[in-house]
Amino acid sequence: MASFDLLVTGGTLPDGRVLDIGITGDRIAAMGDLSGSDAGEVIDAQGDLVSPPFVDPHFHMDATLSYGTPRINASGTLLEGISLWGELRDQATVDEMVDRALTYCDWAVSLGLLAIRTHVDTTPDHLNTVTAMLEVRERVKPYLDLQLVAFPQDGFLRSPTGRQNLLRALDMGVDVVGGIPHFERSMDQGAASLTQLCEIAADRGLPVDIHCDETDDPLSRHIETLAYEVQRLGLHGRVAASHLTSMHSMDNYYVSKLLPLIAEAQIAAIPNPLINIVLQGRHDSYPKRRGLTRVREMQAQGIRVGWGQDCVRDPWYSLGTGDMLDVAFMGLHVAQMTSPQEMARCFTMVTEDNAAILGLPEYGLAPGRRASLVVLDAGDAVEALRLRPDRLCVISKGRVVSRQARNDARLGLTGRPQTVRRRHTLPPH
Repeated sequence: MASFDLLVTGGTLPDGRVLDIGITGDRIAAMGDLSGSDAGEVIDAQGDLVSPPFVDPHFHMDATLSYGTPRINASGTLLEGISLWGELRDQATVDEMVDRALTYCDWAVSLGLLAIRTHVDTTPDHLNTVTAMLEVRERVKPYLDLQLVAFPQDGFLRSPTGRQNLLRALDMGVDVVGGIPHFERSMDQGAASLTQLCEIAADRGLPVDIHCDETDDPLSRHIETLAYEVQRLGLHGRVAASHLTSMHSMDNYYVSKLLPLIAEAQIAAIPNPLINIVLQGRHDSYPKRRGLTRVREMQAQGIRVGWGQDCVRDPWYSLGTGDMLDVAFMGLHVAQMTSPQEMARCFTMVTEDNAAILGLPEYGLAPGRRASLVVLDAGDAVEALRLRPDRLCVISKGRVVSRQARNDARLGLTGRPQTVRRRHTLPPH
């Protein structure tokens, strides 16, 4: 008889398999029919979805939970948000940023979000943002994987100390090279910034994640330059392009040329549906553009696409909880990905696809992999998107880090059931 530290019984995996998961230490030791096994703790997941943890490939943790400071973003635009953040980053102390970020990480853990890539502003010469996020990365390391992107918010070339501060951040231990070419002073300067940033990444052996063409301008085509630089420097599979909202407005013929270039360069795409549809189209009357990039078309070309959260309660976005199912739910609506297969793909985008974009080792539900998983009050992946349900149990690296009681509504109706759960999984076709 096998013996485990933890035994999760009867759970339904996203692929439909129903099985038990035995955990020893921080590893998945066995999967299958483990009835009769001994365990230090048994978690009954019968009828519930058991998923690998959620992953967020795009966030701004240095700004999170700062909404209203120094004031509200009255216009709701990207540019006013950047201006507000420019004031806030010089007011906020390291301790304040650490406290806000740790609070957000608590939220994330409770929701089964156990890996986050966050962009850290390297514009200010004091680099308090970097100091704070390096401390947070170390403090959450036992239970949450945090990747840091050196992000020159005010422009790598536009800011007088943009280059030297980004290099300082990388020397301090930041993981990924970031950039924002559409915020440089000209298209040429944007292209030049991409050349230099990709060369830095190639020299240092680092990944790249670019805020790319986050604009309604259909002539913002820095993704084409990024694809060229990846080819020139051999960075295939190490580069992500975040947002890509200009593609929403681009000419279809040009896009038919562009998508194969992105696929050939193996660039991943990270749209952020909650934020993209709030910030884009602000200068339109009607019809009003929604700004989300061409998700289905990119996937059809074999481009890896993952949904990102981007912001929670900060100068750009007043809402948010850290729930990646909210992100996928909004994404499937705006991208009109409503077939059963497409909806299931949206769940994969916030788990396996995002994990691949971050290059997470040992991710997923298989023997020998890291024992991190989530038990959700849902019958399958599509129902999880519909309900955004309670996370009944979250296990990180072999340890239960969050529990939540099943929260059924109680009715007081004559002749009707006493409780309601809103579960409604369709039978298999």
